[in-house]
Amino acid sequence: MTNSFENLLPEPLAQGYDNFRANRYATEEQRYQKLASKGQKPKTMIIACCDSRAAPETIFDAGPGELFVVRNVANLVPPYAPDDKNHSTSAALEFAVNALKVEHIVVMGHGKCGGIASVVTDFTPLTNSDFIGKWMADVQDVASAVTVPEGMSVHEHCKQVEHASVEHSLANLRTFPWIRSRIQNGDLHIHGAWFDIALGELHVYDEANHQWHMQSDSAAAA
Repeated sequence: MTNSFENLLPEPLAQGYDNFRANRYATEEQRYQKLASKGQKPKTMIIACCDSRAAPETIFDAGPGELFVVRNVANLVPPYAPDDKNHSTSAALEFAVNALKVEHIVVMGHGKCGGIASVVTDFTPLTNSDFIGKWMADVQDVASAVTVPEGMSVHEHCKQVEHASVEHSLANLRTFPWIRSRIQNGDLHIHGAWFDIALGELHVYDEANHQWHMQSDSAAAA
């Protein structure tokens, strides 16, 4: 009896799996087998939004085993809070830093973020939901601290808050004692990034000077 994935999965996923087996897995089979037998040793962890348009593996053209990725609504890092509640992002950070010994953590936001828009525009279906409103509550203070000049568009306002939220998450990373100690020892580096979906541009945060810069595109500059 032949199992048919087409009968169990949505057609695009079944077709995508077929493509993966015929192409990527076929060309990287040994790599996958090595990862399975020897385990993963990624040097970089990325905390990104679960938005379907901003996949880190695609943006950074990463192969299997290269990135340890955690995605949540609005790419937030909560502050260190060791209690009896569920902390999926904090648990992933603990594993990446203490078990995998990653050398870099990147918090990557993106344009047109629905979670940030729910804070800036008070979009009721999101802010009054079972989980998103509470999850985004910490961003309320971030948004209120963003200066909004007269005449600033909602799009630009959201972008400013998206940037500020990444900066806030970088500060929250330092509230984890085992992250802070590794940063102080030079064993771990943290970075902020923001992806423009429409233009495909990546902006990076210069924390020392509190400035955002567009990442240079060597192919475009050539």
